[in-house]
Amino acid sequence: MSQDNIYRHTIFQNSLMTALLDGIYDGEMTVGELLGKGNFGLGTFDALDGEMVIVDGICYQLRHDGTATLADLQAGSPYAVCTNFVPRIRRRAPKNITRADLSGFIDEMTPSENYMYAVRITGRFSRVTTRTVVKQQQPYRPMTEATDDDAEQVFDNVSGVIAGFRTPIYEKGISVPGCHVHFIDDDRTVGGHVLDFTLEEGKIELCPGTDLELRLPLTREFSAANLAPEDIDAQLHKTEVKR
Repeated sequence: MSQDNIYRHTIFQNSLMTALLDGIYDGEMTVGELLGKGNFGLGTFDALDGEMVIVDGICYQLRHDGTATLADLQAGSPYAVCTNFVPRIRRRAPKNITRADLSGFIDEMTPSENYMYAVRITGRFSRVTTRTVVKQQQPYRPMTEATDDDAEQVFDNVSGVIAGFRTPIYEKGISVPGCHVHFIDDDRTVGGHVLDFTLEEGKIELCPGTDLELRLPLTREFSAANLAPEDIDAQLHKTEVKR
C-alpha cells in the first residue's frame, strides 16, 4: 500500500477514554454539536445511556436491549469520536471472515500503523455479537463496574454497517487502541458495541486520519478525574474487549 493514500484529514474527539473509565459520564457537548464535526463515528450518551453510532450524517442510539433509534440532537455525550468519512482505501473482504482474522486483514490494508483510521465495514453478516452499556444512576460507578450490567445480543443473518476507528497504541488512554467498532443493521433498528462477528461477504473502507482535534470538558468532574490509572490495560480490556 502506497503512502499516496495518506492525505491531511482530521478526526475529532470529545473528551478522553480515561475520563470515561473514571466515571465521567455526563458531557457538555450535544449530539447536534457533534454532528457539526463529522458524518461518521461512535461514542456514548450521558449516564452511559446506550452506545452511539453515526452513519451517513445520522446519529443513532443503541440501547441495552439491542434496539436502535434516532438520537435526540439535544442529548449530551461524555465521549465520542467522529470524522467526515472519505474512503481512500477500499477492499472486498474475504468471504466468511471472522473479526479476529479481519483485524489482520485491515492491518495489511493500512499504509502505516502510525496513523488513525476510520473503518467502515458493510455487507452481509452471518452473525454479529454485541454488548451495550446500561444507563447508570448517580453517584456513578467506575466503568469497570458499570459494564458488569452490559446486555449481550446476537444478530444472525443480518446486513448492516460496522463503524469505528483503528487507533495506534500510542493513543492509549486518549482513545481505545486497536479497532473500536459499533454495529447497526441496514434497517437502522438494531445494533451495539461489537464483540465479534463473521462477515459472510462485504467490503472494507478506510479513511486515514493525520490530525486529531481533541476537545476536553470544562467541568469540575473532569478536572478532578484520575486520567492516568496504573491498570489502564486491564480496564480497557474489561470495558471494551469484554471477553
